[in-house]
This record gives sequence, structure tokens and C-alpha cells, in this order.
Amino acid sequence: MNAKVNPKHVASLLRFFESGSKPAGGNGFGVEIEHLPVRNGSDAAVNYYERDGVEVLLNRLRPYYDAAQEHWERGRLVGLGREGITVSLEPGGQVECSIGVLHSPQELVGVYRRFRDETDPVLDALGFRLVNYGYQPRSGFADIPVNPKSRYAAMNDYLGRIGRFGPCMMRCSASTQVSIDYHDEADAIAKIRVGTAVGPILAWFFRNTPYFEGVDNPYPLLRQKMWDAVDPQRTGIVPGLYDARFGWEDYALDVLSTPMMFADLTHTPEATRSPGTPLERVAYRDNAADIYPDRALNPYEIGHVLSTHFNDVRLKDFIELRHWDSLPIARAEQLTQVVGALFYDVANLTRLMSYFAGVSEDEVVAMKADLQARGAESMPFGEPLAFWREFLGLEDLLTDEPGDPRHPDVFQA
Repeated sequence: MNAKVNPKHVASLLRFFESGSKPAGGNGFGVEIEHLPVRNGSDAAVNYYERDGVEVLLNRLRPYYDAAQEHWERGRLVGLGREGITVSLEPGGQVECSIGVLHSPQELVGVYRRFRDETDPVLDALGFRLVNYGYQPRSGFADIPVNPKSRYAAMNDYLGRIGRFGPCMMRCSASTQVSIDYHDEADAIAKIRVGTAVGPILAWFFRNTPYFEGVDNPYPLLRQKMWDAVDPQRTGIVPGLYDARFGWEDYALDVLSTPMMFADLTHTPEATRSPGTPLERVAYRDNAADIYPDRALNPYEIGHVLSTHFNDVRLKDFIELRHWDSLPIARAEQLTQVVGALFYDVANLTRLMSYFAGVSEDEVVAMKADLQARGAESMPFGEPLAFWREFLGLEDLLTDEPGDPRHPDVFQA
């Protein structure tokens, strides 16, 4: 590794990962569902700035949320929160509903229904709705401006020049993500390995992206296609993950040695006291050691550093599984049930760990490529998709192949 890494920063991340360890049996969930705002009648994307757009929606929802948890940038509202739920924006005005901590998948529906009961009447008055697709149904990325968050302006600059699909991913895509707990370092690494291996297979069974840039989607798994090409130094499989020696320190070194993409110094006291120092900027080559002082990182800095990586499975003080398209709530609950059964049932997790013992990073890359190339005819890890439907316990939840997702009822919440 040629990049300069500060040992104090490494130690900061290791302490942070350790702080996330939960007692065995706790087994919490966090679920994030991103929604695409589309105009009634045309299904065109609704952006943050337009009349009766996303900014107006957030302002009209303010009475339902805690004023102390509002998030403003440049004098404009970009986020809301209260106990158990946070409403935030993705770059293209996608409305993200983050729910947790949940103690069972079944709790998800009740919290989400309250969110929709409050939100849908406001949406009706504004003439648009929130839909669950992996990508905008009618609009392309060039039609959608980036919302006013400083982070997203920098990301748009950076990702617009690096790799492929950066602007598409930022402005038009939407996902469902499920987060789970870990008990210690060994448990965390085992779950990241298993999640990285089975996540793309689950993504096939939960796929929900019929359109791309206003035409029929040509890719079996568009979300995977976009993220694998956005910026390979911070996406895809964590380098070295399937090496038997891999641990938290290796994850920390990978994150800290990568250019930051976006340098956020808003909570770095040394920077705020230096006249003329920009507090937020694009960072094409500077990593954490170049940007942050020679000391332990504070909690905000740690959060920012980790948030600049977008691996298929991301480590924070929990494990974030990031493979899946935006899903209607019934399907999101099913997905959360599957995740719980696979990762929190000791027998199931042990079975998966045994199955994938000895698998290599190259084999996981080949599996992802096979799914992308052959779709329903693919053979992940040498087995047909019918095998994986049974092996992952999907028979009761997914009794039929998905129908045509362009059916009008796809636009329901």
C-alpha cells in the first residue's frame, strides 16, 4: 500500500468498530427505503427546487417531526427526524425513509405506514407521489438537478468525472438497504463475507428496475451495474475480504488510503480556525491523512470517512447490506425477514459460512458477472437460480416469478 495512512486514524476506526459490538441475541434491524418522486400524469421526476416540489413537501411535513432534528443547508430544509425515523434526501431529490432500530421485521410496516399516512395527503395536494423503483421511470439524469446539500455538489463534481454511471446513480436511482448488528470482529467479518456473496443473488429475486433513462432497462441488475462502474476504488467487494487474515484493521486501511472524494471539515476545529481554509471541497487525490490533523478522529470525521466508501456491504458500527432496488413496503418487509433468517439464525448463518468457506474474491466477482450477463439463465457459484431460491429460504416468500413490473399497480406505495 503506497498511500499514506495515519496510525491514529486507524486506531480511531478500530475503536469505532469495537463500539458497535452488540451482545449476542440483540439482533436489531435498520431499514432504509428510498423513493422516487414522480409527477402525477406524466411520471416525470419531481426535483427539489420546482414549484410544489420536494422542498415544499419537506416543509409541509415539519409539524410531524422534531424541530431539533431538522437538517438545513444554505438556508434550505433537506432533512427531518424524530424517534425511530429519519427522512432525508438523496442527490436527485429521492426521499429516503430510514427506520430503526427495529427488533423484528414485522415492526417495519407499522412505522412505515405512519410515515405514509402523514406524507400521502401532502403529496396528493402537491400533485406528485413517491414510487418504489430502482430507477426513475421516465426521466433521465440530465433532467434532474442536484439538491442543495454541499456533500452532493462535491460528489456530483467528482463522480461526474470518474468511471461511468455516477450522475445516473446519484440523480435517478433508489434502493432498499438493510442494516444488521454484529457481536465482535469475527462475527462482523463473517457476516460481511456472507452478505457480499449472497446479496447479488437476493438482488435478482428482489429486482425492481424496469426502466433506465426513459427506456426499457437492458441490464438484469442495473443497480449492481451502476455501482460496480461508479468508482472501483470505493465500490464493489472490499479488497482482501476473503483472505483468512482479513479483519477490521484491513477494512480501516482500505478506507483511509482511498481518496476522500469529498473533504468535509465542518466539524474539524483546526480547519475552522484557519482563515481562508475551505470547509467543504472536492478531494480527487487527498485521503484522510492529507485532510485531517495528526490526532484521533472525532465521531463526525469518522462518520464522514466511512460514508465515502460504497462497498456492496459496508461496515460502520453496524453492517449495511446495500444490494437492492427500492421496494414497496410489503416486499421490503419480506426482504428484511429473509435477512433476519439468514444472518440472525445461528444454524442458517453457520450453514452459509460453511458453504462459502474457501470461496475467493475472484469467484464472487465471477458470480456477479454471470448474473449480469445471463440473468435467469445464470449459475451463481455453479448452481441454478432454482437452487438458490430453496437454499436461501425464499420459497414461501417468493412463490412466483416476478411479473411485469410495468403493470400500473407498480406505482402503489
